[in-house]
Amino acid sequence: MNYRKFKADRIFDGYQFHQGKVLIIDEDGIFDNIVSEEEAGENVQQFQGILAPGLINCHCHLELSHLKDVIPPHTGLIEFLCSVVTKRDFSPEVIQEAITAAEKEMYDNGIVAVGDIGNTADTVDVKRKSQIRWQNFVEVLSFTDEKAEENIEHYRKVAATFNTVHGSWIMDNRTSLVPHAPYSISPKTFKLINQLTAGQIISFHNQEHPAEDELYKTGGGEYLKLFKIFGLDQSPFPVTGKSSIRSVLPHFNNGQTIFLIHNTFMPEEDVTWANEYATTNGLKLVYCLCINANLYIENKVPPIDILMKHNCQIVLGTDSYSSNWQLSIAKEIEAIRKHFPHIPEETILQWATINGAKALQWEKKLGSFEKGKKPGISLINMGYSISTKLS
Repeated sequence: MNYRKFKADRIFDGYQFHQGKVLIIDEDGIFDNIVSEEEAGENVQQFQGILAPGLINCHCHLELSHLKDVIPPHTGLIEFLCSVVTKRDFSPEVIQEAITAAEKEMYDNGIVAVGDIGNTADTVDVKRKSQIRWQNFVEVLSFTDEKAEENIEHYRKVAATFNTVHGSWIMDNRTSLVPHAPYSISPKTFKLINQLTAGQIISFHNQEHPAEDELYKTGGGEYLKLFKIFGLDQSPFPVTGKSSIRSVLPHFNNGQTIFLIHNTFMPEEDVTWANEYATTNGLKLVYCLCINANLYIENKVPPIDILMKHNCQIVLGTDSYSSNWQLSIAKEIEAIRKHFPHIPEETILQWATINGAKALQWEKKLGSFEKGKKPGISLINMGYSISTKLS
């Protein structure tokens, strides 16, 4: 059997660094070993930077790629959301071209698996041809109980579109219904999603703005501006007097793995409460950081130190081109290292590789250099500003 051999300044295996070593894979791209230069012998390819397993992007909106450079940075979340839902004047051809380019960009940047949000089936054709693994999160919007069943049926049809492809594509990719956010899902809709997603991986956007908590505590706040676009003069949601996460997480009790996305304004007491609720009720929480999207929209960073203090499972995402300058996990790592220089380098790389693979339940194939795996190889430059796919 023929083998390929790679050497760089450092090798990160998904857990820790190796220096002065050589990475060996077989002709099919399956990991074989990490050995000394003496053991490796001849024909070793030399690179500058860090060799790492293929990177995992746990949160993206590929279908919004046509909004690149359309919404300016630092508008604040409410204005940003209003822009996203009102900017609809794009042709199908433009949307497909943007999706194709964004998928290629992620693949070329060393991303091998994506947790991807979509309200439509616009990304189906590109994903059928993609070499990336996809966890498709078909995102439900449903503001009122009266429309809950009708809306769920609509999004179930969207999800079914992703499942019309047979063979290896279905084996390597998954689709599930997910709620969009506490400010866009009615109680009955939450209940229906809970029933339909037993044991599945789901996600929702969590506490991206202080107004989300205000909505549930008082029924007022800045989200009323967004609701008016949908013809609602007041909040359609019950006033609980509690934060949004405490108001909506109890809708779930069916063994789901739940990705909490962004968490930009999540206070420590809610992190403690959410983790305790999940443990008591058989749920698994994953905290997904999209730091460049937080900086793009609110010019804020998520409370990473609090999440680490409470031993939260952390993964990384890029969000979409509507809210980021690029779709690069390497750039997400770069931003975290800039704003949180005290966090160990190995820890952040774990979030980008093995943690993401475990959260998406692909750790038997992706996320680390271990026997029998084919995780792909990414080459990350020393400043974490660029990554490329080698295998």
